[in-house]
Amino acid sequence: MELVLEKVNKLKGNIFVPGDKSISHRSLILGSIAQGETRVYNLLNSLDCQSTLECMQSLGVKIDLDINNSVHIEGKGLYGLQEPKIILDVGNSGTSIRLLTGLLSGQNFYSVLNGDNSIRKRPMKRVVQPLRLMGADIWGREEGHFAPLSIKGNKLNHFQYTLPVASAQVKSALLLAGLYTSGETVIREPLSTRDHTERMLEIMRADIKISSSEIKIKGGKELRSTDIFIPGDISSAAYFLAAAGLIRNSKITINQVGVNPTRTGIIEIFKKMGTKIDILNYQIQSNEPRADLIVECSKLKGVGIKKESIPFLIDELPLIAVIATQAYGKTLVSGARELRVKESDRIQAIVSELKKMGADIHEKEDGFMVNGPTRLKGAVCESYNDHRIAMSLAVAALLAEGKTVIRNSECINISFPRFEKILQDLIDW
Repeated sequence: MELVLEKVNKLKGNIFVPGDKSISHRSLILGSIAQGETRVYNLLNSLDCQSTLECMQSLGVKIDLDINNSVHIEGKGLYGLQEPKIILDVGNSGTSIRLLTGLLSGQNFYSVLNGDNSIRKRPMKRVVQPLRLMGADIWGREEGHFAPLSIKGNKLNHFQYTLPVASAQVKSALLLAGLYTSGETVIREPLSTRDHTERMLEIMRADIKISSSEIKIKGGKELRSTDIFIPGDISSAAYFLAAAGLIRNSKITINQVGVNPTRTGIIEIFKKMGTKIDILNYQIQSNEPRADLIVECSKLKGVGIKKESIPFLIDELPLIAVIATQAYGKTLVSGARELRVKESDRIQAIVSELKKMGADIHEKEDGFMVNGPTRLKGAVCESYNDHRIAMSLAVAALLAEGKTVIRNSECINISFPRFEKILQDLIDW
């Protein structure tokens, strides 16, 4: 499938974006091991989240999804999951395979996790190694560095662990494993990462203590079911914020977007670059903050983004490269080596494709440098089967002279099935 776009005059409108992907994954997993019925509203019905849902169903959990993306989960409790009769297929979802590895390590049965070709290249040692220290029996390719992973559940030991790499997925996997220990597990991070797992564990009454330096969780306590209201995904909203901030005479409103402080790095960078964004109607629901975002076109300037900021905007960095092509001066991103082991090598991918469009962009080992502004031109671009690369290039296409073709654009459905429809609704020719 190809997405074909041309330069537009302006964007106008009032929109909602789909539910937050990170929170959707966690609601399906934690709702499945809570006691009682959990109802989830505004679940992201994307390919990634569908993979998590189907894996939980294969573990014996009854989950019903209706046409309004509301979900009813009949929780099995901590110890009610069943041995799957099939290999658990996570598709393209790195969140699914890492979180489920933590969950399955504490079960009393055997299971196998696998995914697509991209997943089989993603580094798993960072989650397998600490889980083995807890007593998990995990096998995989190259000593467990890569999927598929075979897991024989064990009684796990509590431990203290400092993450060598800031990763919300690894942290969440260890918190899930910590639910199955007989003591207190302590996890420390080198840099703060998104905290959706901790917030959801709090409202499900886990025995968890959270501070700026560490997270402590005691195992053995059953989770309580709850209603979970998922805000719009700020990572999805970012593409429209960027486009409206770049295209002359544009102004849009995005309603009920999640503004969790561990996810709003992209808003702070936008503002630092000069984008005019207003935050209205702030509220907290299901322990997650949300608000309406209003953005309009602004004159932008280049910025420096260093390692300490990367965890707060890791998903949006390819988009920042696009924005930087229209900003005055130099934008330098460093400390982002993690981008090379995502769904694609996102550093190489975004640099390569933006160069095709005429950008003055240069690849660095741990990031990229962009000199702007430059006039972009339409080109035939590759998505690398990476949803974030495809959507970032779509924003670039709206600015470029001529026609841009984005190949294999169906990968956008991994996180944002209605992306093209919402974009077309905003275009004011």
